[in-house]
Amino acid sequence: MKDSIIILCGGGPAPGMNAVVMSVAKTFLCNGFRVIGLHGGYSGLFSTNPRYEDLDFLRADYYFNRGGSYLEMSRFKPTQEDFDKNFNLNLFKDNNIKLLVTVGGDDTASTANRIAKFLEEKKYPIKNIHVPKTIDNDLPLPNNTPTFGFNSAKNEGAHIASTVYEDARTSGNWLLISAMGRSAGHLALGIGEASHCPMTIIPEMFNKTKIALDKIVKLAISAIIKRKIMGIRYGTVVVAEGVFHDLDPEEIKATGVHMSYDEHGHPELGKISKAVLFNDLLEQEFKKTGLKVKTRPVEIGYDVRCQDPIAYDLTYCTELAMGVYELYTKGETGCMVYVDQEGYSHPLYLKDLQGADGKIPPRRVNINGGTAQNYFIHICQFITPNDYEAAKKYVPNPEDYDFMKILNW
Repeated sequence: MKDSIIILCGGGPAPGMNAVVMSVAKTFLCNGFRVIGLHGGYSGLFSTNPRYEDLDFLRADYYFNRGGSYLEMSRFKPTQEDFDKNFNLNLFKDNNIKLLVTVGGDDTASTANRIAKFLEEKKYPIKNIHVPKTIDNDLPLPNNTPTFGFNSAKNEGAHIASTVYEDARTSGNWLLISAMGRSAGHLALGIGEASHCPMTIIPEMFNKTKIALDKIVKLAISAIIKRKIMGIRYGTVVVAEGVFHDLDPEEIKATGVHMSYDEHGHPELGKISKAVLFNDLLEQEFKKTGLKVKTRPVEIGYDVRCQDPIAYDLTYCTELAMGVYELYTKGETGCMVYVDQEGYSHPLYLKDLQGADGKIPPRRVNINGGTAQNYFIHICQFITPNDYEAAKKYVPNPEDYDFMKILNW
């Protein structure tokens, strides 16, 4: 029986999923391996009837440059009971599997490490190599290297945001854009910078003060008033969804904005549009201040996850896939594949990346770095002390909308 590898995809999709999976398939097929694609993420490893298929060269060649994921994905995360009772060890034994390739974010990587340890305890030798994926760009790769999918998602997000900006200009309105990114603001900042958005709000901005709804709203209004002073009636605000997830749940409940709550009384933010929530909060503030501004919400999220990858990610994903083979032939296991700027692959050992809780800490935006600081200083527009007198035409207390004071910068 041929040596085999098995590939699974965990979490949510990102542009380049197929590029990685099918490039791994092509590389290993051309080196004499059998390649198995597992559907359903990790749930397939804890089932007596897993859904899997052989990936041949023609199928890999057909799908490698397409968006979405040919292998059905899942957020299934096994419990200890699943390991004790449901792990399908026969799947590995019956198919002579030598390598488990996982594609996903930090949760997928952490679970891959648990599975490798489990198989080692069972005296079944199998290597595991993880390919880091997330449009949030929040996995800690060296030298600020992006995760695959991020640049394609940013490209499409910037295209949407630029179109929305033109709509704002044409109609004389303000469009409020929410971008994905629960743990970090990379995607929102990238979209805001690329579309010359006059205000982008990300969790990392609140490095010297606590995140609060009042501050989020005032940052947006700071840009709106500044542009009024400049004679500009329109604009966009990009906000990372993470700013809402980092809020005190009781503060959101106190706004009276309609939403559902879980059994612990916490707002279920995952079920609602953050752009709509943001829009509702701003409209409440407009009524208090008397500002005459029309706003509309726009959500950027699921529409950037399954698009066709741009050339950057097609190339990058191919290099990651070839890196999986290179690391495997060197005997590496329990690692993420990292490809440097010269195209050389290196192992990043999961045990070295994980914190005490077993999770990989997210890579957040360096708010003091050149990218963030230059954007906020030169592209963003907001109230400063020099604008106080002119701003009194719109609000009686312009210092409350001073960008630097709000953030305590």
